[in-house]
Amino acid sequence: MNFAKLIDHTLLLADTNEKEIIKLCQEAKQYGFASAVVNPAWVSLSAELLSASDVNVCTVIGFPLGANTPETKAFETKNAIENGAVEVDTVINIGALKDKNDALVEEDIRSVVDAAKGKALVKVIIESCLLTNEEKVRACELSVKAGADYVKTSTGFSLHGATVEDVAIMRRAVGPNIGVKASGGVKNIEDMKAMVDAGATRIGTSSAIKILG
Repeated sequence: MNFAKLIDHTLLLADTNEKEIIKLCQEAKQYGFASAVVNPAWVSLSAELLSASDVNVCTVIGFPLGANTPETKAFETKNAIENGAVEVDTVINIGALKDKNDALVEEDIRSVVDAAKGKALVKVIIESCLLTNEEKVRACELSVKAGADYVKTSTGFSLHGATVEDVAIMRRAVGPNIGVKASGGVKNIEDMKAMVDAGATRIGTSSAIKILG
């Protein structure tokens, strides 16, 4: 298995500078990662740096809290795509899910899916560490209903990142035809293999170089 092609090489810290983004993109090209994941302000530069490669530019929407309006997330998605993003990872409205306001959660996800349609993959971050198992399943089902391409465990900025158990729950919830991304806390090749065995088809990590040795 080509593990590099499963990895989203990620740098989303608030104090990230241009030199670090250039390094991230160079590493992504060198190792042949699936994508480089950057905050929206760095999409244009990353798209320029990766233009002659098969590494995708991925960015984050409504990140890291997910508490933006659907309209804001739609605008952010369109803007990111105009700047060169071909994958977007959007955080759900976690409070709405907790309130069982499934209509708002679905609208929230669909706003991004519609804005990205035909132009970018959409991965839906459910922030599994904040959810009960029932809520994880419901978030996944709503993501599928809204037309998402992937569900994703975590932002990496909350209580903790991905667990094998959560990946397995999410894989069962979405079935075989939707991607599952494990993100946060994947620090070595053993962690990565465990996530893949549980059903992950993409791994988001800031430890990619260390993982591949």
